[in-house]
Amino acid sequence: MSRIFIFLTLLLASPLNAADTPEAAVDKLLDRIVEIEKTFLESIRSRTPLIETYIQETPDSAEAAARPGKDHYFLGRLRLAGTVYYQPLVERTEAEPAHAPPKMASRLRLRPAVPRSRPLSFLPRGFAQMAVIDLHDFSRATYSFEFVRREFLGEVRCLVFDVAPLNRQQPGKFLGRMWVEDRGNAIVRFNGTYVPLPVPKGAIPELYFHFDSWRVNTNGAEWLPAQIYIEEEGGSPQVSAVTPRFKAQSRIWGYVAARPNRLDELTSILIESATPVNDQEAPKDISPLESQRSWERQAEENVLARLEKGGFLAPAGPVDEVLNTVVNNLLVSAKLAVEARCRVLLTTPMETFVVGNTIVISRGLIDVLPDEASLALALAGELSHIALGHRAQTQFAFTNQTMLSDPELLQRFRFRRSTEEMLAASKKTIEIMRASPYQKTANAGLFLKALEAHRAALPRLLQANLGDQVADPDALRQLEEFAASAPALEEDKLEQIAALPLGSRVKLNPWTNAIELVKTRPLALLSPREKMPFAVTPFVLYLTRAAPAMK
Repeated sequence: MSRIFIFLTLLLASPLNAADTPEAAVDKLLDRIVEIEKTFLESIRSRTPLIETYIQETPDSAEAAARPGKDHYFLGRLRLAGTVYYQPLVERTEAEPAHAPPKMASRLRLRPAVPRSRPLSFLPRGFAQMAVIDLHDFSRATYSFEFVRREFLGEVRCLVFDVAPLNRQQPGKFLGRMWVEDRGNAIVRFNGTYVPLPVPKGAIPELYFHFDSWRVNTNGAEWLPAQIYIEEEGGSPQVSAVTPRFKAQSRIWGYVAARPNRLDELTSILIESATPVNDQEAPKDISPLESQRSWERQAEENVLARLEKGGFLAPAGPVDEVLNTVVNNLLVSAKLAVEARCRVLLTTPMETFVVGNTIVISRGLIDVLPDEASLALALAGELSHIALGHRAQTQFAFTNQTMLSDPELLQRFRFRRSTEEMLAASKKTIEIMRASPYQKTANAGLFLKALEAHRAALPRLLQANLGDQVADPDALRQLEEFAASAPALEEDKLEQIAALPLGSRVKLNPWTNAIELVKTRPLALLSPREKMPFAVTPFVLYLTRAAPAMK
């Protein structure tokens, strides 16, 4: 108790009653933390955000562990309402054995294989569970709390506690550490694992792994689960066999899945003066060409609106402006008489595609590009399709064609190009880049070489959800000119940066889906191991308190 007494003397901003005894003050504080977490769980029950998990397995040997050897990818919708409800949208992993019982779905399962190495069957609900410390029974009757210290996470001062279940044999209970912000006493981070299930002799074990779960304050009130890092170094003590090493990132966003409706605009129209308004000075006939362009534009708007409503596409913002500047430079220098703008897909797999005159590029691809010339090359590839007048999918001009559920959307929305279109666009890309201000393309060439080098090991990262695969072999062959002009790929060479780790460029607001470019201080690399191209890395967030949302 002495550490807690010291803590109470330091807690100058505490809202507790000064007349309380230290024991009573501690009781009130812990009761409030538990109550705030219960309130949070109740408030989030109606939310159905997207959750995306990307996993990279690494070899068993420590020497080779820095380079991934296999990957897995999941995308789905999450709801926390008494249990973890998970609706899968995309699953790219090894097939689950047909005999797996349904009860395994909420955890990670180790399936039998060769004696020395047992491949893991990753189940996405297990990762979704890591968004909460305890969904069912987080209370002082089930957990012990030991104060550790005060600590700042960014701008937010936190109280740090070690948390353990009173019954350490009770499966599924959290065991680890939590950070509680000192104003509202909400949990903002927790780090640890869950108590494993006992494994009867001869049974297939189910594993809980170690994770670091972060919440962010985005609407001025709740702290919402946003990012989770998972890491295992192999040789799990829960089983006798050697388990693979792996690292994983889960990102959660889209708490406000649908964009606000336009009731304010409608109300403004309804209360306008009764005086008739002439929207046009005089009637005007529409030519067939103008009609066709209008039809294609309607299809484009319908697709983008549906992707944004579902939380797959970021709302227009400052990142788009940066991308549009690069595209405008390409248009002017190549003297292309076309219109083009950019939007950002919020998912990790590296892809680009065109919807009408809109170039869509994934957040994951922006993250790993090493410089502006590499970004220009990626955008020029899609700009080429617009410049060449490749076919637009006008069936989406019928609004009912976009009135789809999320699983249907990811099945129906396909914006991939034919081989012939890809080859023609690759040739046009070279022309655009030759005329562009982005003449220093050595890093762009290195990026293409890095894509080729990692293509076999990271197929799920390079497999597009909706559009064109950046590492398409035919497209890469057509861009050999850039790769050939670059120096040889030397991953052990400290000063050669061919690609960045995931999460290097874009920061996502999980409440509004708005994005911005990250602002980090430059750090000198100490060894080639720190280059980490395309790698999964831990999350360390700079927490801030958002301004209260406008009512």
